[in-house]
Amino acid sequence: MELLTIIFIAIGLAMDAFAVSIAAGGACRDMKTSHGVRMAIFFGGFQALMPLIGWLAGLGLKDTIAAYDHWVAFGLLAAVGGKMIYESFKLNPEPPANPANITTLLILSVATSIDALAVGVTLAVITDDIFATVAIIGGITFLLSYAGYRIGRGMGHFFEKKIEILGGIILIAIGVKILISHLYA
Repeated sequence: MELLTIIFIAIGLAMDAFAVSIAAGGACRDMKTSHGVRMAIFFGGFQALMPLIGWLAGLGLKDTIAAYDHWVAFGLLAAVGGKMIYESFKLNPEPPANPANITTLLILSVATSIDALAVGVTLAVITDDIFATVAIIGGITFLLSYAGYRIGRGMGHFFEKKIEILGGIILIAIGVKILISHLYA
């Protein structure tokens, strides 16, 4: 798989964590820089772990779905991207729980990385180098999460919903690219 495609998948997957980081930085004014770094470590770690778990599950299906794997990849990426776009329009009037609390941070880390589990199944059919792929996903999520924390400290919730929409669009576009490249190869 192309490095650029992996980077775009990573950016798309990181958008939930990025949006939560912006919200946390804006809503939890008593968070210290060390809390922002810890949040980025948790988000990046879970964002790397979940696609690895999905990839392991997808390996068992790889031979079974080889004839239509491009449709599976497209369907999963489109579903995850569509879900991200749909969720960006939900009203969420209550402020996020304090991510400086470890329990809350674990819950947020799992919640923002569930989509990566489904994408991991797709990775089983589109990449051979899963460890480099999950390292890139985790690293980009770490960087974007910390940047989101810093942006939230400065600007609050202004960009939060728009970022989730962008992430969804990126994942759908990658799904379309995979589908087109297999249908017209």
